[in-house]
Amino acid sequence: MASFLALCLEFWLLAFLLSNALLLTFVKSDDGSTLLEIKKSFKDVDNVLFDWTNSPSSDYCVWRGVYCDNVTFNVASLNLSTLNLDGEISPAIGNLKDLVYIDFRGNKLSGQIPDEIGDCSSLKSLDFSFNEIDGDIPFSISKLKQLEMLILKNNQLIGPIPSTLSQIPNLKVLDLAQNKLSGEIPRLIYWNEVLQYLGLRGNNLVGSLSPDMCQLTGLWYFDVRNNSLTGSIPQDIGNCTAFQVLDLSYNQLSGEIPFNIGFLQVATLSLQGNHLSGKIPSVIGLMQALAVLDLSCNNLSGSIPPILGNLSYTEKLYLHSNKLSGSIPPELGNMSKLHYLELNDNLLVGHIPPELGKLTDLYDLNVANNQLEGPIPANLSSCTNLNSLNVHGNKLNGSIPSAFQKLESMTSLNLSFNNIRGPIPIELSRIGNLDTLDLSNNKISGSIPSPLGDLEHLLKLNLSRNHLTGFIPAEFGNLRSVMEMDLSSNHLSGMIPQELSQLQNMFLLRLEHNDLSGDVISLINCLSLNVLNVSYNNLAGEIPSSNNFSRFSPDSFIGNPGLCGYWLNSPCRESRPTERVTISKAAILGIAVGALVILFMILVAVCRPQNPKPFPDGSLDKPVSYSKPKLVILHMNMALHMYDDIMRMTENLSEKYIIGYGASSTVYKCVLKNCKPIAIKRLCTHYPQCLKAFETELETIGSIKHRNLVSLQGYSLSSSGNLLFYDYMENGSLWDILHDGKLLTSSVFDMSQILSKAANNAVMETVDPEITETCKDLGAVKKIFQLALLCTKRQPCDRPTMHEVTRVISSLLPPDTPPKQPTLPNLPTPLSSAKVPCYIDEYSNLKRPHMLNLPTMSTSDAQLFLKFGEVISQNSE
Repeated sequence: MASFLALCLEFWLLAFLLSNALLLTFVKSDDGSTLLEIKKSFKDVDNVLFDWTNSPSSDYCVWRGVYCDNVTFNVASLNLSTLNLDGEISPAIGNLKDLVYIDFRGNKLSGQIPDEIGDCSSLKSLDFSFNEIDGDIPFSISKLKQLEMLILKNNQLIGPIPSTLSQIPNLKVLDLAQNKLSGEIPRLIYWNEVLQYLGLRGNNLVGSLSPDMCQLTGLWYFDVRNNSLTGSIPQDIGNCTAFQVLDLSYNQLSGEIPFNIGFLQVATLSLQGNHLSGKIPSVIGLMQALAVLDLSCNNLSGSIPPILGNLSYTEKLYLHSNKLSGSIPPELGNMSKLHYLELNDNLLVGHIPPELGKLTDLYDLNVANNQLEGPIPANLSSCTNLNSLNVHGNKLNGSIPSAFQKLESMTSLNLSFNNIRGPIPIELSRIGNLDTLDLSNNKISGSIPSPLGDLEHLLKLNLSRNHLTGFIPAEFGNLRSVMEMDLSSNHLSGMIPQELSQLQNMFLLRLEHNDLSGDVISLINCLSLNVLNVSYNNLAGEIPSSNNFSRFSPDSFIGNPGLCGYWLNSPCRESRPTERVTISKAAILGIAVGALVILFMILVAVCRPQNPKPFPDGSLDKPVSYSKPKLVILHMNMALHMYDDIMRMTENLSEKYIIGYGASSTVYKCVLKNCKPIAIKRLCTHYPQCLKAFETELETIGSIKHRNLVSLQGYSLSSSGNLLFYDYMENGSLWDILHDGKLLTSSVFDMSQILSKAANNAVMETVDPEITETCKDLGAVKKIFQLALLCTKRQPCDRPTMHEVTRVISSLLPPDTPPKQPTLPNLPTPLSSAKVPCYIDEYSNLKRPHMLNLPTMSTSDAQLFLKFGEVISQNSE
């Protein structure tokens, strides 16, 4: 009997387990079918729900966005946010009875919210935001007694806000912003003590603010911005002590700001964009928690309360676009955390307080369109984080503070429509981040500083309606980012710089009402120009009919009697009568000489040997290839300069900048952006041995530091010549010093004295005392002395090269320390006796220079150095 009972118990236990398993399978299969039904209503354009299938082996609890309860295996959470889903929300969603969280935000879902959503009785969070859902908010949502978060913002919902939402006892977040909801705010919502967040901005709500709003004792965020609310702010608004953000902006509220608003401890108070009137309550200065105070765009009057200076934690103060009068309180300089100060478009008078210079964290200062007078305080330059300064439309006078160069973070400077005088400070060019510079409609005089062309980030430049004179700087061609340039109504003269053709982003250029001359051809390549006005100048020539000029109206060119073209109904003459041209004798002689030079160059090229002796590093007939030129800077004096800057400053190494020649180089003078001159030595680059010479000079000069040697500031390799950048010596060349003698001191000998000392074996008297203390070999010193005399020959072709000088000096090293044979290229086969100096042949006979005995030198060697007197006589010619 006992065994029978045990068997029955086991049977019933097995049956119970099987029934539960079947039940779970049934429930599980129901949720899976519901999910597939929901999928049918979607348009899955990206196939992100590819794993949602009805395969027997498919487990919906692992499908994308699906999360199941660990015990019941029912769907508890459905997160399909930001999957680019289209289509509608299926009514089948109401079958997910155990659903707790729904997140469909950030898709393209349309249609209406199904009434069946109210059947999800376990729902705590519902987020359909950022879709295209339309229709009303279903009343069935009020059946969701567990709901804590209802977020439907940024859709196309219409109709009123259901008053039944107040029946949801646990609702903490209600965000219906950015829809098309209409009607009034249900008063019953104000009695929800649990509600913490109420977002209703961006709808079409009407009516007034209820005094019951302060019954929301748990609310910290109240936002009804950008609706059509009317009436006044409730007088007991100060009782809303829980509020941290109060945004009533951009409605149609009127009346005065209640005095007890000062009892609020909000961090953000936004009342802008209404019709509020009266004075700013001084009690606002006691709201120590304020981070943002925005009272702009109202009809507020009276003065700015000085007590606002007590708001030491306020970061943004917006009082612009009102009718505020009086002066700017100096106490505002005590708002140490202030980032934005907007006082523009009021009736303020007086001076700009220098105390504002204490606002070191200030990012934006705008006092435009007031009646302020006096100078611009120079100590505003202490606001080193200032990004934008706008004083447009006042009565400010004085000059532009040069101290503004300290405002390295500034991107926008607007001083227009004032009475500012004086020149444009060159220091403005050091505000490297500036993208907007507007100095228009002032009384600024003088010329335009050319360094303004260094403002590489400049997008808008307006210097119009001033008293500027001089030329338009060619450096403006460096403003590669500029989009608008207005220099009109000044007294500028000269030609329109050719460099402006480089401004390929410029769409507006206004130069009218100046004294400019020349033509407009330089603007033909400014293809982005949409607005051009060069009227009322002294321009002449033909108006181009190609490229972008066809889009400009005739008004762009009137007032220039010398201009002709289709636009002015003054076609240029096609042909002109033949005139007899008189050519002077000098011109004829110049043409003849030029032709002879060209002919001589052709003959040299033809007669030049085609197979010169190869060099160790490459072939003579194989030119050296160069990449894009780059400038290597070795000294801070040349900081912020590029290769293109050097070429522009010297007009691509124009002849007019040449200050000297060498045996294998030419020396130019260049004035840098900091007005300091440098000397540029250009070496030839056509063959590998020249590159070797360049590297040798770099190595030699870079390794020697002496007070009598000019320092190397940088170098560059380019196809137009390898460049070495040295300190510029103001007092001319060594040849000038030695032969003119004008700059010699009592301790320096002129050439005649040097010759006399050398002839009398008194060379050591002319040598630096530091050398005489360490070098006693008269023969070696004399030989170096005579080599130096060869280097002072007036004609560059008669001087030895750096390689030859190195070779001679190497031959003079003591025999106990044999020098390492330098890796130098072999000398090329002489082209002609006229081209190759005789000392090259003489030194080619020295086979073992380290064995040379100076007192008993070889015959050829002796002949070379005994000829120094002859060399000097040639130098003096």
